[in-house]
Amino acid sequence: MPRRKRLNLSDVPQHIIQRGNNHQATFFAEEDYRFYLDRLAGASRKYACTIYAYVLMTNHVHLLASAERAYGLSLMMQYVGRYFVRYINRTYRRSGTLWEGRFRASLVDTESYFLRCCRYIECNPVRANIVKVPGEYPWSSYRCHAFGVADALVTTHEEYVRLGRTDEDRQQAYRGLFRSELDLLELGEIRDMVNSGWPLGSDRFKDEIELALRSTVRPPKRGRPARNELAG
Repeated sequence: MPRRKRLNLSDVPQHIIQRGNNHQATFFAEEDYRFYLDRLAGASRKYACTIYAYVLMTNHVHLLASAERAYGLSLMMQYVGRYFVRYINRTYRRSGTLWEGRFRASLVDTESYFLRCCRYIECNPVRANIVKVPGEYPWSSYRCHAFGVADALVTTHEEYVRLGRTDEDRQQAYRGLFRSELDLLELGEIRDMVNSGWPLGSDRFKDEIELALRSTVRPPKRGRPARNELAG
């Protein structure tokens, strides 16, 4: 079965995940994380992409990003992947693929899901029992959002700006969002949408995406089709 076409729209944030092949490690030392972030910064500039949130885990990467051109994110990820695989193979004297295949992505409704998606991404190290609180993990955008730590990779989104009138107010409000984890339904919805490639958002958001792309962006309903009584 041919794989479904990726949904791409300019200036609409996407939640991106790329996993190591067979869930194997992709980062082995601090220098690897730094190399990836450096290449990601360069690629985002090269292809006019904007990074809002990120986390680099041991065997996968999450990003929340948008692009000025519809296929900018694909070009950015291809660029980073190409250079990073070469670096890892050369550094650790290995060969072959590093990633499981093409990255997965989901268009995100900023009005309803932007901050939830940030929480999902930046809480990954906590859910994985690597740290107790997200601020302890060095390879994510959390410290930038929650404490104002400088991070040249991160661009502030308007949904973050709405959290408060000053930087201090916004940082305090952002930290407050992390006092509790997303509930299981929210976690499952975000995870399912990014893994399947369907948009994450309200029906109105999906209607707007379908109008822009002239294509359905909702998963098909399960079960047998309704019987046509007129067909006899």
